Amino acid sequence: MRKTFLALLMAASVTPAFAQEKTFELKLSHWVPASHPLQKALEDWGNAVEKESGGTIKYKVFPAQQLGKAFDHYDMARDGIADVTYINPGYQPGRFPIIGAGELPFLISDAKGGSMALDAWYRKYAEKEMKDVKFCLGFIHSPSTFHSRTKKIVVPDDIKGMKIRPAHATMANYVTSLGGTNVQSSAPEVRDIIERGVADAVTFPWGSVLLFGIDKVTKYHIEAPIYVTTFAFVMNKDKYNQMSDRQKKAIDNNCSTEAAGRVGEPWGVYENSGVEKIKALPGHEVYKLTPEQTALWKKASEPLVKTWSDNVKKAGGDPDAAMKELRAELTKNNALAQ
Repeated sequence: MRKTFLALLMAASVTPAFAQEKTFELKLSHWVPASHPLQKALEDWGNAVEKESGGTIKYKVFPAQQLGKAFDHYDMARDGIADVTYINPGYQPGRFPIIGAGELPFLISDAKGGSMALDAWYRKYAEKEMKDVKFCLGFIHSPSTFHSRTKKIVVPDDIKGMKIRPAHATMANYVTSLGGTNVQSSAPEVRDIIERGVADAVTFPWGSVLLFGIDKVTKYHIEAPIYVTTFAFVMNKDKYNQMSDRQKKAIDNNCSTEAAGRVGEPWGVYENSGVEKIKALPGHEVYKLTPEQTALWKKASEPLVKTWSDNVKKAGGDPDAAMKELRAELTKNNALAQ
């Protein structure tokens, strides 16, 4: 009897800690179709967290704005409508000025290296700028461009008088500075607004042009790496704080610069593959810019750096130091545009 009692006592003493832990099922929300590479990125993220937590953190992905509109995803994480969300900070002009540096044209050249650089650089700024949530990781898509229905865009002056759906606040400022008019919409709405003539053109990554059916309503495409868009995964703070130390570690291990690269790289490959696919479509014209034309675009984008700098100063930041740090990270990760 005594041996049996001791055996039970010893068994209890070596029971894994997670046997006493609360089990969580995280709601992971995004706003692009389930066929988008982001769906797999979130599934991979959830699988890694589930494995490292000993199965005590499970997940379910909700794609295509099932839990809320694209523009609302930061607040959805803050308010607990979803536990982890995919956000485009540039969808809310002025709210996240520092991370807007990543949106500046002709700055970032590569999806994987750019994602790792952006993430490593932004972490300390996220503590203030995204203080309502737990910042998980930041990343970008591959360098992208203008796609037009109505006319061939070659030089900045061609934007004058056009109605364009910009990718984010910085590209919106770019369009305005060139005499164009912005038409705001989330990615899933782009095809419709071009088809109805509400917009003439869009700034968009290549693979997603096909995924969202935008190839059906556009004809002209500049083959030039003009801009990227910044994104992040953010998490509800209360949900994170309810977890055990071991569970938090499972989250933290997958909210890292390395994880940012794992998200950015396959998405970059996917988007880049769209270039040749669009070239092969009948009725489409994909064209390169001359060095002189590229120089005009770069020159026209210079005022955007001052606008970003002024916005950071208004938020109490040091734009010169921030930009120096970002360029250093981009150089380190071979992702600084030349």
